[in-house]
Amino acid sequence: MTEFGKKKATIYDLSVLSGCSASTVSAVLNGSWRKRRIKEATALLIQRLAEEHQYTANMQARGLRSSRSGLVGLLLPIHDNRYFSSMAQTFEAEAKSRGQCPIVVSACRDPEEERQIVETLISYSIDELFIAGATDPDRVHEVCLKAGLRHVNIDLPGTLAPSVISDNFEGARMLTRAIIEHAQQDGPVLPHEVYLFGGRDDHASRERIRGFSDVKQAMLGGDPKACIHPTGYSPAMTARAFETFYEAHGKLPRCFFVNSSINLEGLMRFLGQHPHETFADIIVGCYDYDPFGSFLPFPVYMIRQDSEAMIAQGFRILETTRPPVVTHLVQPMLVPPRTALTGPLDALKDLD
Repeated sequence: MTEFGKKKATIYDLSVLSGCSASTVSAVLNGSWRKRRIKEATALLIQRLAEEHQYTANMQARGLRSSRSGLVGLLLPIHDNRYFSSMAQTFEAEAKSRGQCPIVVSACRDPEEERQIVETLISYSIDELFIAGATDPDRVHEVCLKAGLRHVNIDLPGTLAPSVISDNFEGARMLTRAIIEHAQQDGPVLPHEVYLFGGRDDHASRERIRGFSDVKQAMLGGDPKACIHPTGYSPAMTARAFETFYEAHGKLPRCFFVNSSINLEGLMRFLGQHPHETFADIIVGCYDYDPFGSFLPFPVYMIRQDSEAMIAQGFRILETTRPPVVTHLVQPMLVPPRTALTGPLDALKDLD
């Protein structure tokens, strides 16, 4: 209970207690006191009083006064994926460092759900929106455009708004070259011994398939369209594709490219139903990074997409008055087997 009874402390209450003007108190509480050249001792006094009297900002009132709510949204396809969860972690930290309040929601790759969620976020007067991995970015753009909402595409590009994505083509080239060169250490590799599983008809998958085919043909020859199984991103469908291949050939391919960590989960489901000999000599490349995948009993090369750089670039784009509708490519990183990288989770503050 504050000395103001049940009534919440206001800026004007803190002004009386501190002996400072309401505008000075407001500048301290919204973080702009240094720009106003307010003394640090004054800022510390006001911050201490705000904490003692449990002051909380009325974001709705602030939004009405400034025409900005301070809310910034991130629309994800899913949460249960290290790449997207890492992206969300980075987004939240970046937004908070800018004095904004982050809101993260997912739409489960459902275009209608994407549209409805964006309309809901707009009703809460968000200032900006990051659209990550949307099935139909341009349709989401139309909703944002009608509301005058600044937005940027992340992970999958659109044609009507700026986009920031991984260089999927170059990443796929690095990954394909790595698994073929590893396999060649044990002798010649034939074109029909190198496969790709997973992905769907979206920009990222098409670019990864293009990079895979480009390197495979250059290194091994053969039909660049052969040995490609776009199963979608469902783990169940991916497991079924491996089961079908195994039933037809009696073994898995010598080396293969898996289009995401979700597809890698499908591989794990398949392997869990078969003896160790089934995967004793396979070499896998996964276009996604999970440290646990690096320590499987067979070599797994992975591509780590730089979500930190993508989010930072997205914020820079939204700071531009009229950003051009172009797609910015961010270089991914090849991670060799038995490698655990640091990431956003390392910023967690554990108690002693």
